[in-house]
Amino acid sequence: MVPVPFASLCFGGHHFRALPAGALYWPERRALLVADLHLEKASWLAGGGQFLPPYDSIATLGGLAALVEATGATEMWCLGDSFHDVAGCDRLPEQARTLLTDLTRRMRWTWITGNHDRVFVDRCGGDVMAEALVDGVILRHEADPAEPRPEVSGHFHPKLRIRVRGKMIARRCFVATQRKLIFPAFGALTGGLDATHPEICRVTGGAGEALIALDDRLLRFPLAA
Repeated sequence: MVPVPFASLCFGGHHFRALPAGALYWPERRALLVADLHLEKASWLAGGGQFLPPYDSIATLGGLAALVEATGATEMWCLGDSFHDVAGCDRLPEQARTLLTDLTRRMRWTWITGNHDRVFVDRCGGDVMAEALVDGVILRHEADPAEPRPEVSGHFHPKLRIRVRGKMIARRCFVATQRKLIFPAFGALTGGLDATHPEICRVTGGAGEALIALDDRLLRFPLAA
């Protein structure tokens, strides 16, 4: 196991490690949580005539495998839109399929379904759930504004846009309130919404913070609608 840098994050009465790659590690469960892998997005786009290099799945899964190795995680929770469409797993190239099935075989792996992958044609291993309650924390794909319990989710692919030395830069970020934690997209071929986008404000109440994980700390940026 290779040591991995992390920043501490407390949420829902638990301690997590926020990783620069856009994932959370849950030490007390030895679990990794990620959202919005969007595997096989490039091949889906190719089906509509938009051709991109077909390496997004192997890049995403390679990054995920590296985090598993670095953290020693034995449990994985994927918070929806893991595949870009319901037939995505069936289109995985051999190298990516081998990597994924090796991971799902040796870990306790759970797919939370999302709007892109409500039904899996081939799960490539692992269990499938619409949502889960894990040690008092709700895990689902899209945040529910009415949910009173601590909730982690994905769906919105939040990014923070800030001006640095006269230039606008964008960085993927977590969006956090006292009861909600929205993950950035982990996938290699994903865009994102501004952290103050109205759809994000709809579920956060227009408050909270954008969190950018560095190697050893979290950068916190207050948000306003």
